[in-house]
Amino acid sequence: MLILTAALLAASPLSAQPIDPAVQARIDRILKATPLIDGHNDLPEQLRENYQSSVDGLASGGASRPNPLMTDMARLRTGRVGGQFWSVWIEGTVKGDEAIRQTLEQIDIVSRLIRAYPKDLEQAYTADDIVRIHKAGRIASLIGIEGGRQIGGSLPALRQFYRLGARYMTLTHNQTTEWADSGTDEPKFDGLSPFGVQIVTEMNRLGMLVDISHVSSPTMKDAIAASRAPVIFSHSDVAALNPHPRSVPDDVLRLLPANGGVIMVTFVPSFLSAESWAWGREQSAEAARLKSLYSFDKARQEAELKTWETKHPAPKVTVATVADHIDHAAKIAGHDHVGIGGDLDGIDRTVTGLDGVEDYPALFAELIRRGWSDADLAKLAGGNLLRALRQAESVAASMKNEPPAMATLEPAK
Repeated sequence: MLILTAALLAASPLSAQPIDPAVQARIDRILKATPLIDGHNDLPEQLRENYQSSVDGLASGGASRPNPLMTDMARLRTGRVGGQFWSVWIEGTVKGDEAIRQTLEQIDIVSRLIRAYPKDLEQAYTADDIVRIHKAGRIASLIGIEGGRQIGGSLPALRQFYRLGARYMTLTHNQTTEWADSGTDEPKFDGLSPFGVQIVTEMNRLGMLVDISHVSSPTMKDAIAASRAPVIFSHSDVAALNPHPRSVPDDVLRLLPANGGVIMVTFVPSFLSAESWAWGREQSAEAARLKSLYSFDKARQEAELKTWETKHPAPKVTVATVADHIDHAAKIAGHDHVGIGGDLDGIDRTVTGLDGVEDYPALFAELIRRGWSDADLAKLAGGNLLRALRQAESVAASMKNEPPAMATLEPAK
């Protein structure tokens, strides 16, 4: 959810990392049989922020735009992507009816994106849809709502978002909501409030995956306890390797086998690396200092910050670091509970070698180098997410005679 920097202009639309032909053939064989499903891509928000919500010109060349993108159709093909959750995100401070309106506008971007590229994309609503679309040679496109405030405290709004194609909702973003604690804000409930538990139950009834990226550790545990269906982390890393508050601690990873859930490891440098996290804090502090010093001169702020960044370059984070997080998640939760959620087009810095959607094979090549089997790579690619979604659909079928929840959340005064 960040505007991308000009530094990404150097990326070519098809700048996938070189891979040994025999390894690439193995990757292709795996990803032909099992779709590579990424849990989180923020292209819709980038189109809204930088391109007046236009979906034109995305056949190729996204990286060469004035505001470069990490995603276009040609690079999705190069990256062997078979399924994509397009994130529908708005600022977490937006509340009530305005949040609902902005979310609908974001869903409209996704719908227009899919219609604009019918040879590449097709909307998916079920696990079977994903499999069918992948076999037809297109990329199954799903919607993920990123932030609980987007329903405006309204369960009817949640239901309508599901009907429009939303197949997960992240319970919070960076802000604690009126019913759930975020991992990066002051807690109010030590997890979920009773209304938050009702939302989880209603998502189960609909067949919408409960996404617990961004939430606090107590909220993670409450959501897992409340959910009859598998939960997902659509884009998170592991706290054991970097204790960022956005990451998932081992005691939560150990709950995933019984729940059936999946952690989809993300490519955010500050979540992956303690050094990168520390650098980000220093950069933010410098940006705040410059803003105070040159409050009416944005150009001066930007120039001075660029000079600071030249003198204090960001630490490099590599594909191997991402693989370390995947390895750790698989060790603690098991190979049946890991996936991929890059967060591409939602970050201002990338992992070296994972600069856009064309580069997923580089990650598979690294895991092959580490001895991962074809079966486990297929689970990581999309098999685990497909299983979790099928379980959520089965739970919804078992709840079909339960009435819709009618509780409401009173707007904050």
